[in-house]
Amino acid sequence: MNPEYDYLFKLLLIGDSGVGKSCLLLRFADDSYVESYISTIGVDFKIRTVEQDGKSIKLQIWDTAGQERFRTITSSYYRGAHGIIIVYDVTDQESFNNVKQWLSEIDRYASDNVNKLLVGNKCDLTANKVVSYETAKVFASLFLGRVV
Repeated sequence: MNPEYDYLFKLLLIGDSGVGKSCLLLRFADDSYVESYISTIGVDFKIRTVEQDGKSIKLQIWDTAGQERFRTITSSYYRGAHGIIIVYDVTDQESFNNVKQWLSEIDRYASDNVNKLLVGNKCDLTANKVVSYETAKVFASLFLGRVV
């Protein structure tokens, strides 16, 4: 048992380029926000430790590049993942349509029992929203099995 933490979980952020994966990672890990980002090249990761029910849980969160040319790099990072967060941009219909392709990658590379979470990002841009919560909820119930 590691004295620094009781549990260690590897989580992946995946989704198309520009959907805000790096933004989500920085907000969660460092509680910071930067208006503009440089595209992730390959893979980046951050660590955050949280307390839950008196247990220390270390979250290792991997931010993968969404660009096609980096898909072969990211495939090796699916191995050993406990959870995969699929991110789409609510203002970009194509990024939502591509979620099925990301789910295919998960099926191909990740373990069968990996936990999956669908996240619609950029919800603050309400005037530009093209993917409704209801649409995403129906999709999640059909393809992920349950909705929270």
